[in-house]
Amino acid sequence: MNSNTNDVPFHERHDDELLTLEDVAHILKTSENTVRWWRQTGTGPEFFKIGRRLHTTVGDLRRFIREQRLAARPVIGRPKAV
Repeated sequence: MNSNTNDVPFHERHDDELLTLEDVAHILKTSENTVRWWRQTGTGPEFFKIGRRLHTTVGDLRRFIREQRLAARPVIGRPKAV
């Protein structure tokens, strides 16, 4: 993680701030290989290239986290199968 962004808590960062794949792995407390796999399978946050490096934004990572949280909630009021 970049030394200047390491001091700023994730919830205080601007939505347009760029994050590297390494930053995302650190924030999500997972391995870089897991984040790479999510990217490969299309199940992780959206990344784009600037030069040779992969980046995402804080806003995109927040959206991914929110989608994961909502997908984990049970469906309320679902009719029982007869």
